[in-house]
Amino acid sequence: MKTQSKVIKYAVMGVAMLSLAACATRYRNHGYVPNAEELAGITLGVDTRDTVVETIGPPTASGVLDDSGYIYVRSRVKHLGPRRPEVVDRQIVVIGFDSRGIARNIEKYALEDGQFVPLQRRITDNGIQTGGLLRQLSTNLGNFGPSGAPTASTGGF
Repeated sequence: MKTQSKVIKYAVMGVAMLSLAACATRYRNHGYVPNAEELAGITLGVDTRDTVVETIGPPTASGVLDDSGYIYVRSRVKHLGPRRPEVVDRQIVVIGFDSRGIARNIEKYALEDGQFVPLQRRITDNGIQTGGLLRQLSTNLGNFGPSGAPTASTGGF
């Protein structure tokens, strides 16, 4: 009896310790933004797209519509237990180029500079209603005709 109560006691303590560990705050960093020293190595009006990549590395993304600039993004996300992850810091550096590919400006943005824009997943409706497997099976019960039935010549029966 005494051994059994010790096992239960240690099991309860282990579960409690694991529960507390699961609620610990974790931070994850995503992306890359060049620091001030690296950005100082870029000479506006002289450096090209290629020399910028050689100096500070490839961008996270390039110009969205007309490939006009390089965009570097770094985010810090806080994870706390089962809660939804929260972005606590975001830095963005945009290097703009002219039509000849010469660096013309460097702009820095932070999370505080803008408004949070949630990303949305948009899906085109295809008109198919899914009601689960049983609903699909029941709607197909009356849809079999004689041309779709297996025969002995097709290897069915």
